[in-house]
This record gives sequence, C-alpha cells and structure tokens, in this order.
Amino acid sequence: MKPIAFSAFSCWLALILAAFLGIHITGGFVRSQKNHTLIFTKENTIRNCSCSVDIRDCDYCLANLMCNCKTVLPSTMVKTTYNGHLTIWFTDTSLLETLLNFTKVWDLKLSFCGTAPLPTEYLAVWGLRKLRVKKVKGRFPEQSVTIYSGNNNEKEDLLAVHNKDRQMLVYISFLDTSLFNGYSLLKSYSVENISSITKHFPSLLYSGVSSTPSNKSYVVTFIY
Repeated sequence: MKPIAFSAFSCWLALILAAFLGIHITGGFVRSQKNHTLIFTKENTIRNCSCSVDIRDCDYCLANLMCNCKTVLPSTMVKTTYNGHLTIWFTDTSLLETLLNFTKVWDLKLSFCGTAPLPTEYLAVWGLRKLRVKKVKGRFPEQSVTIYSGNNNEKEDLLAVHNKDRQMLVYISFLDTSLFNGYSLLKSYSVENISSITKHFPSLLYSGVSSTPSNKSYVVTFIY
C-alpha cells in the first residue's frame, strides 16, 4: 500500500503547487495564451490533453491536474492535422507510430520518457517546420531543428506551399527514432525536386507516399 499512498501524496503536492502557480504567477496571463495539444502514452494507454500552460516533460500527474485530458483508445485514433504546437511524451515506438506516422504537424516536440534504447525506425511527418526533441539521457538532452520557415499564417496549408513558379512543394520528413538514444547531435538534410519518393528512395517502403502530379514536387527531409 505504500506506493499507492506515496503516489496520492505526490499528486496532492502537485495540486497545491499548481494552484499556487496559477494564483501567483500565471493569473490573467494564461487566459491570453492559446491552448496547445499534449499527448502522452503510458502503459499502452493514450491521454490526449489540451493545455493552457507548459507542463514539465514527463510529469504525468501534473499534466492530468493542469490540462483538460481524456483517454483515447489506440484503435480509435484517426489521422488529423495539428495547426499549432503538438507535444508528445512517449516511452517506446509502438504507440508513437500510431500517433505520428503520416500525420500533418507544423510545430512538434517529442519527449522520450523511457530508459530502454530505441530501435532504428522511421516515422513520416507531413508539413513539419520545426522539431524539438527531449531525452532523459545522453550528451545532448534537448535539441531542435528548423526544416523551413513559413509566413506564420495559420490558415496556410501545412502540407504544401507554393514557390514563385507556382509549383506546389510538398514537405515530408522522415524521423529516425534511434536519435533519442543520445549518441550524437541532432542532424537533418533535405532533398528537393523529388517527383516520386518510392522511385528515388526505394528503401522507404511506405504506402503513404506516391508520385505527385506534374505541378507538385516533394521536399524530403531526413532527421537523425
């Protein structure tokens, strides 16, 4: 029974701290901020939260107290578009693939809350502009990379933008999950003017990509 009592006591402390911070620090400031989405996975469950304040990475108890959260079954998850900031806490790659693969995300933060090394797997993300990664171990615990800069117009299509020649550029990023093992600095490189990902990168056996019409071209970014 001691672990249960300790967990309950920790949550009460978090609640008291959250109330104190809400009264003495955030106050009216929080009401002016846009909510952002936090999704975390724990013990094969998914919690989808809307948060008006930043939550310390991997603090599940505080997230449940400070954010509006609901439990989502993995089988009911559908692909969606995240127009704002998305944060995902995860401990392995199984549910991360369900949450992220071939999802349209503009601004993404991934926080690895586990301890076991991750395998080399590739996740595909449409329209990614900025990525931040946080890991619990390794020489480089927190890093970020900017894929491309937009015009800050939230109504802009996250999947594609037009260049000056009116050719539609379709942005897709492939993320190597082993980067969370913390062995090196975060790196990325992009390849432009790709008409067919399956033709130029046959080892990426994904059904979610195909050849584009004549007025479209892929910009493929690898993050590792």
